[in-house]
Amino acid sequence: METALAKPAVVTRAEPLGKREQTKLQNRELILAAARQVFAELGFGATTVRDIIRATPLASGTFYNYFKSKEEVYQAIQDDVALAIRPRLREERIKAKTVEEFISSTFRTFMDFVADDQVNFRTIRHTADTTRVRLDTPEVIAGFEELREDIEKAINEGVFPPIDADFLMAAIVGVAFEVGERMILRERRDPAAAATFATALLLGGIRTLPHVAHPAARTGTA
Repeated sequence: METALAKPAVVTRAEPLGKREQTKLQNRELILAAARQVFAELGFGATTVRDIIRATPLASGTFYNYFKSKEEVYQAIQDDVALAIRPRLREERIKAKTVEEFISSTFRTFMDFVADDQVNFRTIRHTADTTRVRLDTPEVIAGFEELREDIEKAINEGVFPPIDADFLMAAIVGVAFEVGERMILRERRDPAAAATFATALLLGGIRTLPHVAHPAARTGTA
C-alpha cells in the first residue's frame, strides 16, 4: 500500500503594498507629520489648512484627497496615538494580579509612551485645552472603554474591591494626562517618577473609596 506524501504546509504572506497604496500611506503620513509641527508652533486655532499644506511637498488638491479640514487631521492624530498605546496598556493590565500591579503598570506604560512621543502628546493636549475640537474619536473612545472593561473584569475577579468602574476609569485617565503633561514640561523628564507619583496618588485614594454594588452583582451575571 502506497503511503501518501504529506503536502507541504502552505505559508501565507501578506501581499506587499503596490506603488499606489504606498504613495497613499506616504502622503497621509506627510500631512499628519506636518500638522503635528504646525499645531505645535501656531496652535490649533491659528492654524489653517494652507499652513499644513505649505509644510508638506504636496499640492493643495492632494490634501483634500485625505482630509476635509484641519479638524479631521487632528482627529486622525488622536486615533493614531490611541491605536499605538492601547495594545500596550491592555497587555499590562491583563497580566495584573493585584490592584497595585494594575494601577502601576497602567501609569508606567503611559508615562513611558508620553516621554517617547512628546510631539503627539503635546499636540493633543495643547489643542484640547485651547479649543472645542472633538475629543471623542472612535479609537480614543474605544481606549477608554477598554480601560473600563478591564476594571470591571478586575472587580469581578476580586482584584479590585467593588467600586465604581466609570469613576475610576475617569480618574485614571485624568491623572495620567495631567501628570504626563507636567512631566514633559519639566527640564528633566522622568517617566518613572511620574508613574510612581500617579500610582501612589490613586492607590491611596482607592483604599478610602466607598464600596458600591457592582452592576454584575446586582443583575446576577458574571
